[in-house]
Amino acid sequence: MESVLNFLHNGLLGLTAWQTVFATLAMTHVTIAAVTIYLHRSQAHRALDLHPIVSHFFRLWLWLTTGMQTRDWVSVHRKHHAKCETTEDPHSPQTRGLRTVLLRGAELYMAERKNSETIARFSRGTPDDWVERNVYARWIWQGCGTMLVADFLLFGVAGIAVWAVQMMWIPFFAAGVINGVAHFWGYRNFDCPDASTNISPLGWLIGGEELHNNHHTFPTSAKLSYKWYEFDIGWGYIRILQALGLAKVLRVAPKPQMLEGATAHAPIDLGTLQTLINNRYELLARFAREVRREFRQEVAQLASADRARFSGLQRWIHKDMSDVPEPQRESLSDLLRHSRALHTVVEMRAELAQIWMQAAASREQMLHNLQDWVARAEASGSRALREIAARIRAYAPAPV
Repeated sequence: MESVLNFLHNGLLGLTAWQTVFATLAMTHVTIAAVTIYLHRSQAHRALDLHPIVSHFFRLWLWLTTGMQTRDWVSVHRKHHAKCETTEDPHSPQTRGLRTVLLRGAELYMAERKNSETIARFSRGTPDDWVERNVYARWIWQGCGTMLVADFLLFGVAGIAVWAVQMMWIPFFAAGVINGVAHFWGYRNFDCPDASTNISPLGWLIGGEELHNNHHTFPTSAKLSYKWYEFDIGWGYIRILQALGLAKVLRVAPKPQMLEGATAHAPIDLGTLQTLINNRYELLARFAREVRREFRQEVAQLASADRARFSGLQRWIHKDMSDVPEPQRESLSDLLRHSRALHTVVEMRAELAQIWMQAAASREQMLHNLQDWVARAEASGSRALREIAARIRAYAPAPV
């Protein structure tokens, strides 16, 4: 009887309470690594190839700890990118509300995975072998049930709590926090079209997925960190796998090479245009900061009543007018009529964005438009426009 009670209390491992907590966090971290490395970067975006041993381990582990199938997860995620921030996005807090995505993210995922049209359209290239069809897809809940038995045997009665934490980890952090908070709150390195943000520059708790704005700007990059101060632990694991011959990195985000000194004033050519197009979201983010600086300077010169009226427009000043809510749009129009300098900066930012959006224009026409834009920016007398023009001139030309 005593041996039975001892087993129920300690399990086969006989760990202390703190050792059990550490073991639980270690196992949930393996699950996070499986999601970010295998499901997200390798399967959904083809940013890297994994050795079959690694892929099969991650598939097995995800079956045991989440019950998720590669095909379903990849399909829902690819649809998220294709329909981002629209009513067809499976889990956008911009259309469904932050509270809904944060607290019911797993429900939204489960609902979308039952959409046969989503699966048929977005599941291309996912595993369809014997194991997938006859084990993972056929015996979904049995994987989690197997993990429950294993946790009970290893940790005793405490294993039930260990199992519960494992089951909640991905629904909360991936389906809730990443899909919710990372499209609602945080900082942005790039002014990409959707609302994605970086939650934190230190991506270790959720495997690097915290750097979500970087990912949405360069979705096929195996590395999610971009700035020197950002850390992507998932990329660290990928580099280890690469060194062991178990992974092959296919793509990482491009970084512009900048000319220095006199060469920074070289003529703008087709190579410069291509570099600009490749790094347009980084340039627009830089432009947004310049626009906000110009805004603060202009508003500071207004009478107190006008300052109170216009000061709340800073978050909208760099947006396209169509993205600005109606009440703020009217106030913003009044401000731009009042400030010729600010109107010029906002207008020319919109013109710059149009240069690479004109699909019907030839490369030569796009180049001509860019050269004309830079010339007008340099002659405008605006510090913001001169800064952006200098940035464009300093791009090291890319091969064309």
